[in-house]
Amino acid sequence: MTAQALIIRYVAFAIVATVANLGVQRLTLMAGNDAKWFILAMCLGTLTGLGVKFILDKHWIFFDRATGIRANSRQFTLYAAMGLLTTAIFWITETLFWVIWNTHMMRELGAVIGLMIGYTIKYNLDRRFVFGSQTTGSLS
Repeated sequence: MTAQALIIRYVAFAIVATVANLGVQRLTLMAGNDAKWFILAMCLGTLTGLGVKFILDKHWIFFDRATGIRANSRQFTLYAAMGLLTTAIFWITETLFWVIWNTHMMRELGAVIGLMIGYTIKYNLDRRFVFGSQTTGSLS
């Protein structure tokens, strides 16, 4: 796969995962708008986006064919671990936008900016540590 095709596919999958994440957040925030609902919304949205992105990346970015509960559990654990730093970037950016502007539009803008930065870092971590034997190329 060419670098350009890889970038287009990765960006498309990041958008799909972001929409899933923010959709779950919106649904959760319909139940309440205070700090506890905000934290719950971020957690549920992040878990949703993580699951969607793992499946897409595994099969269509890294072309990983490992099967079985043991192999997939190991990979998902590593994948989630690589996401800790990038999730912190996303959450901090989203939270700052929420605290500063206190509107859902700005919160979502902060989320999108944080996710863009995080996904770029995460690709390189996943390529090296999670799906290392199926290296596909570089986004940089």
